[in-house]
Amino acid sequence: MNRSCITFLKRWMVFMHLLCWTSGAFVQAFGIFGMFKSQYGSIINTFKPHYASNCLIVTGAIVCCVCYLGILGSLRENHCMLISFYIVLFLLMLVELAMACIFLVVDREIDRYFEDDFLRALDTYRQSSDTGNLTLKEEFHYIQATFKCCGVHGPSDWNGHPQISCCIEDPCNMFPIIPWEEGCFGPLRSWFKMNFLSIGAGVVSQAIIQALCICFSCIIMCNFRMTGRGYM
Repeated sequence: MNRSCITFLKRWMVFMHLLCWTSGAFVQAFGIFGMFKSQYGSIINTFKPHYASNCLIVTGAIVCCVCYLGILGSLRENHCMLISFYIVLFLLMLVELAMACIFLVVDREIDRYFEDDFLRALDTYRQSSDTGNLTLKEEFHYIQATFKCCGVHGPSDWNGHPQISCCIEDPCNMFPIIPWEEGCFGPLRSWFKMNFLSIGAGVVSQAIIQALCICFSCIIMCNFRMTGRGYM
């Protein structure tokens, strides 16, 4: 193996570790995305997907920091530093896959408790005073205005008194209010499922990229170690 080939392989190894760092940044971004998409906490509170999002943010940040260890080990040809990097990154990959599985499982299990939470929130809204449960009320109005829907299953959920956020006109200047006919249960459930599925798939794909980076880097490092050309 001539020197130019050895130099190319070492640079390629550094590039793979930079790719690992990039994948860690993407995992962190998926966690931030999931945290912002796990809104409506006052309405849907049986499961707490933002816990998994927070874990992804922390894990992605640690991956980014640990990848500097791999980059530095590649540049300094430090075998001990690289082995430590691979072990830590492998453990973090397991955490990422576990969090991705949570999002994918939640996507399949939403129907089991989603409707109950929504109906419970509606009852709480109707029983609240004008100044009570303001956060829940704001979220309800936001959902109805955003998804152009009314109530959980339809405007009849409001017992003949639909909220102004149900009005089909914007701004609403009519009375009685003409509400949207569709309930919010279907659109909101589809919205949750789509986001959880995309986050889970994205994290899995980044974990696969990290695994490929580790495999290629280990092959190069082992080759150099056996031939005595570096990474000892």
